Amino acid sequence: MNRLGKKANETLIEMALSADGEECNGPETISTAGSEIPSSSEGLNSTETTLLIPEHQVIDKRHQSKDSIFFRDGVRRIDFVLSYVDDLNKEWEKKLERRKEFESNLQKAGLELETEDKKESEDGKIFFVKIHAPWEVLITYAEVLNIKVPIRENDIPPMVENPLDCVLFPLRLPEKVMHPEPDYFTAPFSKDKQELYLINDESTFFSPSMRNRIVNYILTRCPYGTEEGKKKFGIKRLLNNGTYTAAYPLHDCQYWKKASDPNCDSERYTLYMEWARFLRFYKEQPLVLIRKYYGEKIGIYFAWLGFYTEMLFLAAVVGLICFLYGLFTMDENMSSKEICDPAIGGEIIMCPLCDRDCEYWRLNTTCESSQYSHLFDNVATLFFAIFMGIWVTLFLEFWKRRQARLKYEWDLVDFEEEQQQLQLRPEYEAKCTQKKKNPVTQEMEPYLPLTSQAVRFCISGATVLFWVSLIIASMIAVIVYRLAVYAASASLMENTQTLQPISGVLTPQLATSVTASCLNFVIIMILNFFYERIAIWITDMEIPRTHMEYENRLTMKMFLFQFVNYYSSCFYVAFFKGKFVGYPGAYTYMFNRWRNEECDPAGCLIELTTQLTIVMAGKQIWGNIQEAIVPWICNWWGRRKARNNPENLYSRWEQDHDLQTFGALGLFYEYLEMVIQFGFITLFVASFPLAPLLALMNNILEIRVDSWKLTTQYRRPVAAKAHSIGVWQEILNGMAILSVVTNAFIVAFTSDMIPRLVYYYAYSENEDSPMSGYINNSLSVFLISDFPERNEPKENPENFVICRYRDYRYPPDHEKKYLHTMQFWHILAAKLAFIIIMEHVVFIVKFFVAWMIPDVPADVKAKIKREKYLTQKILHEYELEKLKERLCQGDTRATEKEFIATEGRMELSRAMF
Repeated sequence: MNRLGKKANETLIEMALSADGEECNGPETISTAGSEIPSSSEGLNSTETTLLIPEHQVIDKRHQSKDSIFFRDGVRRIDFVLSYVDDLNKEWEKKLERRKEFESNLQKAGLELETEDKKESEDGKIFFVKIHAPWEVLITYAEVLNIKVPIRENDIPPMVENPLDCVLFPLRLPEKVMHPEPDYFTAPFSKDKQELYLINDESTFFSPSMRNRIVNYILTRCPYGTEEGKKKFGIKRLLNNGTYTAAYPLHDCQYWKKASDPNCDSERYTLYMEWARFLRFYKEQPLVLIRKYYGEKIGIYFAWLGFYTEMLFLAAVVGLICFLYGLFTMDENMSSKEICDPAIGGEIIMCPLCDRDCEYWRLNTTCESSQYSHLFDNVATLFFAIFMGIWVTLFLEFWKRRQARLKYEWDLVDFEEEQQQLQLRPEYEAKCTQKKKNPVTQEMEPYLPLTSQAVRFCISGATVLFWVSLIIASMIAVIVYRLAVYAASASLMENTQTLQPISGVLTPQLATSVTASCLNFVIIMILNFFYERIAIWITDMEIPRTHMEYENRLTMKMFLFQFVNYYSSCFYVAFFKGKFVGYPGAYTYMFNRWRNEECDPAGCLIELTTQLTIVMAGKQIWGNIQEAIVPWICNWWGRRKARNNPENLYSRWEQDHDLQTFGALGLFYEYLEMVIQFGFITLFVASFPLAPLLALMNNILEIRVDSWKLTTQYRRPVAAKAHSIGVWQEILNGMAILSVVTNAFIVAFTSDMIPRLVYYYAYSENEDSPMSGYINNSLSVFLISDFPERNEPKENPENFVICRYRDYRYPPDHEKKYLHTMQFWHILAAKLAFIIIMEHVVFIVKFFVAWMIPDVPADVKAKIKREKYLTQKILHEYELEKLKERLCQGDTRATEKEFIATEGRMELSRAMF
C-alpha cells in the first residue's frame, strides 16, 4: 500500500468507525444549520422533515433561479446531487435506514447536505440531496489524491509561431476558448503549505471538476452499515440496490444560453457553441476547456480522436487517388476486356456453379463485375497496402509525441495513475473478507486467496471460450447460408428470363455476398448485445484489485469478443473462400452436403470489398443512431411533462436528473468503437482503398455527435485523471503489426495481382500486348463426360463437350490429368516470396521510422526539466523562508544544521538540472 493509500485510509477512518457505532475522530463535523430544511440524515425521514418546515421558510421556487448551482444561501456550491424516491414497499424501512446512516457518515466526513423535498420536485415524487464540500474537506482530500495546484504563473516562453498559422487561421477558435485560464507551474497540494499556492479565492481555487472528483471519492468509500455480517459502503452499492436512484455532479448552466448567475462560468454553453455544433466541424477542438470541464480522461479521448481524424485525412487522400487510378484505367484492363469480348468470353463455357440444378454458363455474363473488380484490384492496391503499413506507424509514433505534449501541458508528467494502480476498488475490499500483511507497508489489507483466483479464472476462461465458439458457430451458419443460397440463386438467375437484364451486374456470387453480409451484420449486432453484458459479468466475477486492473481486463475481453465478431466474416472471405474448392468431379463439401463456394472469375477481392463496406458502413450508421438519436428520444420522452411547466420551476438538479447517464464505461465504448474502425481501415485496407475516406467522414461526424450528446444529452460525468489512452495503445500497436501480415496475404492470395505478374513476366507469348490471353491461361479444361452423377447437370441442351473452371490443372488429355501444372507452383512460390519480401520491407521501414521519431519532443523534454527545476526551487525557497522565520522567532527546533541542509538541497537541485 503506498503513502497515498495509507493517507486515504487515515482520512476515512472516522467513517469506518462510525459504521460500527464508535466515536468519530476525523475532521470536525460541519453543521447544516444554514439549511432551511433539516437533512434526513439527522434522524428524520423526508416526510417528517417536511412537517417541521415553518410556513415562512417553505421555499418559493418561483424566486429561485433554475440555473442555480448553489445551496439556498447562494454561497455554498452544489458539488454533487443524490436523488431517491421514497416508495412505501417492503424495502422502504431498510432503504431509509441505509440513507440515514450513509448521509450521517457523509456529514461526519465533513460534507454539508441540503435536502429538497419531493413536493418541490417537478413530478412530486423525487427527493434531492445536495452535497457541498467545504474548504477543509477539499484541502484534506486534495492532499490525499495528490492534486496539483498553481504555485506561480508559467514564465517559460511559448513555442515559436507556426508559419502555417495564417493559412490555418479559419480553423482556429478564439484564444479565450482555447486557453480559458493562464498557465501555471503546479505542485501537489499540501495542507501545511497553503500560503505557497496561489489561493485568491477559496470558493474558486478548486475547479468544479476537481470538487466533484473529490466528493465522488468520498461517496465511493463512505460506509452505510453492516448487513449479513459484512461492512457495506459506497454509493455504487446504494445505487444498485435502489436506495438512491441517481448520483451526479451538476452542469453549470443550460447549454443553449449562459447562466444568469455571474458566479457561473457557463462553460457548458461555451462548449456547446464552439464545439458541440456540427456547423463547427472544421474548427479545432477546445481541448483545454474540455479537460477543465470534464477532466483529463475525457479530454485525452477527444484529443486522440481528433488526432486520429487528422491523420486519416492523409490516408483518405492517398486511398482516393488509388481508387481514381483504378477508375481511370478501367477501360485499359485487358482481363475485363477479354471477359467482355463476345469472341473470347462469350465463347468460353464455364462449369456449373452448383450440382445438378445449375447449368453451364458463358464467361462474359460476369463482364460488369470484372470491370468493377479492377477498381480495387490493380497495381495501386499494392502501393496502398505498403503505404498504410507506414501510415499506421506514423500515426502511432506522432500520437505518442502529441500525448507527451498533453501530459506536460495538463500537469500529468508525474501522474502514473497511482490511484487506479495502487488503491483498492471498494468492491474488492467488500468481497475479500480475508486479510494479509503487506510486505512493504507491514499493514493488513484484504486479499483474494490463490485458490479462489484460480477457480474464478477457470470459469472466466471457459466462458470466454464458449462465447468465442458461439461467434465461430454463427459464422459457420452464415457460410452454410451462403452455400445454400448460392446454389439457389445461381439456378434462379439462369432459369428466370425476367432476371436476364440484370444478370450481368447481379451475379450469383454478388447476390449471395450482399445478402450474407447483411445477415452477418444483423447477427453481429445481436451478439454484441449479449457480449457486452457477458464481458462485464465475467470481469466482475474475477474481482479485480484496482480500477485500472478492472478496466484492462474488461477491455481485453470486450476487444476479443468484438474482434472475432466483426472480423471473422472478413477473414473468411479474404483467406478461405475459393481456396478449398477442388475441381469438377472432385469438389470439396462442407458437412459432405454443401459444395464450397468459388470466387468470381474476376477474383474474390470484390466480394471482400462488399463484405467490408456493408459491415463497416452499417456499424457506423447504427453506432451514430445509438449514440445520438436514442439518447435524444429518451430525454425528449422524459421531459415531455416538464415542457408544460414554467422554466423557473424546473431546477438545475431536476434538469440534469432527467438526462441520460454517461456511466463509468461510457468512454470505454467510445474507444472500442474507434478501435474496431481502426481495424477495418488497416487489416483489410488492401481490398478497399476508400475505407479511410469513409472513416474520415464518420469521424468528423463522430466528434460532433460525441460532443453534442456529452454536452446536451448526458449528465455531467465525474471528472477522472488519465495520462494516456491506456491499454488501447497496446491494442493499436498489435493491430498495426497484424495489418502488415493480413494485407500481404490479401494481395498475395485474394487479389489476382501475383498470377497476373507471373503470367506477364513468365508465360506471356505476345510481346505487343503481354496480358492478352491471360484469362484463357488462368482457366483449366474439364471433360464433361468425366462428371460423376452427383455433379453432372440435369440438362445439357447445347451438348457441350468441355467446360472451364478457375484453376491451374492439366487438361483431360494430359498424362497428369487434372493435376496441378508447374505454373500453379510458380504462382504459389511467387505469392510466398511476395509475402516475405513485403512484410520485411514494411517492417524495416516501420521500425526505422519508429526509431527516427522520438516519443517525447525535445522541446517538451526541456520544458519538463525546466519546470521541475523551477518548482523544486520555489518549494525549497519556501522552506528556507520558513526556517528563517522560525530562527528569527527563536524556535529552538529550527537548528542551524537544518538551515544548512535545506540550502544544500537547493544547490543539489541546481546541479541535477
